[in-house]
Amino acid sequence: MPGKGNSYDNAFTESFFKTQKHEEVHLWEYETFSDVIERIPYFIEGVYNNKRLHSSLGYRPPEEYERLLAKKGSRECMVC
Repeated sequence: MPGKGNSYDNAFTESFFKTQKHEEVHLWEYETFSDVIERIPYFIEGVYNNKRLHSSLGYRPPEEYERLLAKKGSRECMVC
């Protein structure tokens, strides 16, 4: 098994695609390729990044976690 930081370790990517398949692809009946092109970006930006809770981020959506990080970083810079 490769060590941490190895470029061949794609567990995070596999986890994302598993989630995408279970929460979007298998629940939506795509009729055309255009349906896929329309829905997948919506799932990533609208659902996965804004609504879905991630355990590795303290059970927060990525957008919220990034806002908290930015807010924390800006406060630290103001103190400097």
